[in-house]
Amino acid sequence: MNQITQESQNIEYKQSWRDEYLKWICGFANASGGKIYIGIDDDCHVVGVPDAKKLMEDIPNKIVNYLGIVADVNLLNEEDNDYIEINVSPSSVPISYRGVYHYRSGSTKQELNGSALQHFLLKRLGRTWDDLPCEWATFDDIDRDAVAYFFKKAASAKRVANNIADDDLQTVFQNLDLVTEEGKLKNATLLLFAKRPSRFFPLVQFKIGRFGKSDDDLMFQDIVEGNILQMADKVMDILKSKYLISPIHYEGLQRIESLEIPEESLREAIFNSIIHKDYTGAPIQLSVYNDKLILWNEGRLPEGFTIGTLLGKHPSRPYNKNIADIFFKAGFIEAWGRGISKIIEGFIQEGLKTPIFEATMGGIMVTIIRSEAIASTPQVPPKYPSSTPQVIQIIGSEDLAHKLLSLFKEKEECKLADISNALGLNDRKNLRELYLKPLLEAKILELKYPDVPNHPKQMYRLVAIK
Repeated sequence: MNQITQESQNIEYKQSWRDEYLKWICGFANASGGKIYIGIDDDCHVVGVPDAKKLMEDIPNKIVNYLGIVADVNLLNEEDNDYIEINVSPSSVPISYRGVYHYRSGSTKQELNGSALQHFLLKRLGRTWDDLPCEWATFDDIDRDAVAYFFKKAASAKRVANNIADDDLQTVFQNLDLVTEEGKLKNATLLLFAKRPSRFFPLVQFKIGRFGKSDDDLMFQDIVEGNILQMADKVMDILKSKYLISPIHYEGLQRIESLEIPEESLREAIFNSIIHKDYTGAPIQLSVYNDKLILWNEGRLPEGFTIGTLLGKHPSRPYNKNIADIFFKAGFIEAWGRGISKIIEGFIQEGLKTPIFEATMGGIMVTIIRSEAIASTPQVPPKYPSSTPQVIQIIGSEDLAHKLLSLFKEKEECKLADISNALGLNDRKNLRELYLKPLLEAKILELKYPDVPNHPKQMYRLVAIK
């Protein structure tokens, strides 16, 4: 007597044969294989099929004709009831039924489309999305400053040759596997080094929001754009200046200001969200509340992985292998799948609650609990704009932009002379025309008194967040 077990990820029972079950066979072939039994009901009782011999001829032929694969079809018997076993092996190439791709996930069959289908097809070809060429991008789209930033970080990490910067850019990118054999820039290359990655991929963003008592109470927010190689630095700077607290304590006579959250752990979590993001999906989102932070990025776990797998020792299986390789060479990450462990270790060393990791809403969510003392500290919106990137864009210099914001952080209202001194710009006419006027037009600055040249009481004020 054959042992009849419950249905599972690899076993499906059908009471009678229908041609639509070719979809289930397709799903098993595209996944890890499985078995379909014809003549067994949902209660795992063998009820048999009256036309077993005919089906033994029809089913194999239909599998070959419609799916292009061969499956083992066996005739079995229990208590004079004939039933059929269809044993489907996993296929190394994508299989479709009438032009539609099906996939077995858990105990259900899914019809693949959109980004899920693209991901599946690329995986079958041994490639990832970031490995694909961006057909209309050229080397003119590359930001040389971003490349120089990478050279500096990689040299410091000693993970590339010391003379890498001596070669022309095309040779460098070829050696880094950032161009195709035809010389086309890959998607990863544009994400890492483009002047404007959003020109190619509109959702290359890291959104940060400060919430009050509920998700409806958005107090202020920032959107970080630009290349993903330097994104973590920008995000950390904004978090430290506007969203998080650095409590002060003293060790002897030394004043210590440590970020409320272990900084290296937080940076590692941000790196993970950038590296493993599905860049055809939604922006990365970091929500800051009184009692917690929630970081979410869209992107599926590797096949066969669970959150439990990530929390234990596991091999490195990056969602975007080219991006992960550049982050490794820059010294940002390790290549041994220890990212999650490093995050947790940082919290344990500080005696803090460890973060909570979840696979949800098509991505990975990390919840970081803030300490009770910090959670009870009232926080108000900062008196400088959330549009820091816009200020940088208008002024054209990140250094000058931060000097301006720092000035207004100290003083609510500033004279032209104050701004001139802080920025080190003595030509006040140019200061007015090139910097202050565009900031006024963008409603980032406002004048307390009428805009009258050389007015003795003229004061500039940075517009506060509403």
